[in-house]
Amino acid sequence: MPVRFRKISTQIFLAQLVILAVSMAVGFVLFTQEARSNLDHEYQARAAAIAQTFAQIPTVRGCMGSSPVSTGCSATMQHLATSTADSTGASFVVVIGLDRVRYTHPDPALIGQKVSEPIVTKDGKVHLRVDPGATGVSANARVPLYAPGGAMAGEVSVGIRESSVSSELFAQLPTYAAWLAVALAIGAIGSWLLARRMKKRTFGLELDEIAHLLQEREATLHGIREGVIALDPDGRISVINDEARRLLGLSGVPLRRRLNEALPPGRIRDVLLDEGGVEDELVVTDDFRLVVSRMPVVLNGRPHGSVVTVRDRTEVEALAVELTGTRSLTESLRAQQHEFSNRMHAIAGLLELGRLPEALSYVHEIRGTSADLDETLRAHIAAPQLIGLLLGKAAEAGERGIDFVISPDTLVGEVPERVQALTTIVGNLVDNAFDAVAATPAPRRVELSIVESPDAVVVRVADSGPGVDDDAAPHLFEAGFTTKAADLAGHSGIGLALVHAAATQAGGSVAVTTGPGAVFTVVLPRPAARFTTEES
Repeated sequence: MPVRFRKISTQIFLAQLVILAVSMAVGFVLFTQEARSNLDHEYQARAAAIAQTFAQIPTVRGCMGSSPVSTGCSATMQHLATSTADSTGASFVVVIGLDRVRYTHPDPALIGQKVSEPIVTKDGKVHLRVDPGATGVSANARVPLYAPGGAMAGEVSVGIRESSVSSELFAQLPTYAAWLAVALAIGAIGSWLLARRMKKRTFGLELDEIAHLLQEREATLHGIREGVIALDPDGRISVINDEARRLLGLSGVPLRRRLNEALPPGRIRDVLLDEGGVEDELVVTDDFRLVVSRMPVVLNGRPHGSVVTVRDRTEVEALAVELTGTRSLTESLRAQQHEFSNRMHAIAGLLELGRLPEALSYVHEIRGTSADLDETLRAHIAAPQLIGLLLGKAAEAGERGIDFVISPDTLVGEVPERVQALTTIVGNLVDNAFDAVAATPAPRRVELSIVESPDAVVVRVADSGPGVDDDAAPHLFEAGFTTKAADLAGHSGIGLALVHAAATQAGGSVAVTTGPGAVFTVVLPRPAARFTTEES
C-alpha cells in the first residue's frame, strides 16, 4: 500500500527534493556530454600540434621532397614516427604522399599501401576529426607537409586514442559529481527551510485543513444576511460577500480595488472610510436603511486593515413605522377613553343636580368636537394605516398644545402600493413639524395635506415654526444632520433622511420652503397600471 504524506511541509520538501534530484541528474548528463566534447576538441588540438611539429622536421621534409621516396628515407621516417608516437602518447603518426601512399604506419604491413581517402590538406589547412581508423577510434588531426622548396609533398596524420579521452573524463567525473552532490545538499536544506517557513505562515494547517477552511469561509461568508467587507492596510477590498455587494451597489467591483474608488461620494462613503472606526452607525441610502460598523484589525500590535459590516434595516424600519402608527392609534384611544371618563363624570354630575338643559348642551358640544376629527379622517382618507397614524399624531398634538389641522383638500384612497412610503413620509414630516413648533409661543399650528391625483400623491406639511435657515437647507436630508435643540436631538438627524430615501425609492421628490414657517412638499408618482384598472 503506497505511503501518503499528509503534512504540507513534508510534501513540499519531497517535491522540491525530487525536482532538484532530477534537475541535477539531467544537468550532470548534459555536463558530461559537454565535457566529453571539450576533451575531444582538446585532444584533436594536441594531435594537430604533434602533426605540425612532425611536419617541420627537416629529415621528413627532405625525404618527402625527393621523388621517388627511397627505402632508406621511408625507414628513417618510420623510426621518427614511432619515436614521436611513443614520446607524445599518440596512437599513430602516419606520413602520406600526394599519391595517397603511406610511408609510415604503426602496422608495417600497411606501409606502401594507399589510403582510401583523398588528400584533404591540399587546401593548406589543418583538418580535425574523430577517426574510426585501423588502430581504433581516435582524435585525429591532419596537417599539410611541404618539401624544402615549399612545394606540397603530402600530409601528416596524427591520432590519439579515444580511450585516453575517456580515461581523463572518468578521472574528472568524481570531482564534478562531488560538486553536484554539494549543490543538491544545499538545495535540499533550502527546500527544507522553505517548507518550514511555509508551514509557519499557514499557522501549522495542512492542505486538507486549508481547503476545508476555505470552503467553510465561502459558505459562511455568502450565506449570512449581513454584508461583510475586509480591507487591507491600504484600503483595498480583499474579501466581500454577495450581501455587501447588493447593499452597497458593488456588484461589478473587482477585488483589490480601493474602497474610496468603488463608492460614490456621499454619507455611506464617508462612514466606511472613517479609519477611526464606527459602530452601528445608521446610514440612509436611496434604497436601504443600513446599520454600518467598521472595526480596525490589529495583530501583534500591527495594523492589518479593517472589517466592515453592513446590516439591512429597511424592513425593520418599515415595520417600526407601522408599529408607530398602531401605537399612535392605541395612545389616541387611551387618551379618548380617559377624556370620555371625565366627560361622563361631568354629565352625571349635571344630571344629579337636575341641570338638564346644561347637560343636554354639553352632550351636543362633546358630540361635535370629539367626532369632528374622526369624521374628517374617514371622509378624506381610505387607508386605515394613515388614519391610525394621524389619530395618534392628533392625540400627541393635543398633549403638546399644538393645533393639528387636516387640510380640507385632503383626499387619498387606499393606495396599497404607496401606503408604506406614505406612513414613513407623513409620520416623519409631522414629527419634524411638531418639534419645530414646540419651542415657539402659542398659537402653534401644523397643517397636513395629502392629495391623490391620477398622476401622483402629493403630501404637504406646513408649520408655524421659525422656518429653515438658508445655510441649513442644502443639508436637511443628510443622515445625522439636525437643527433641533439639544433636548430634542436624542433621535434626530434621521427623520428627514428617511423621508428623502422613501421618496427617492418611490421615484418621487422632496422640496422645502425656508419660511418663516417651513413647508415640506413630497410628490410620489403613481403607477400607470393602477389608473388603467380603476378607469376600466
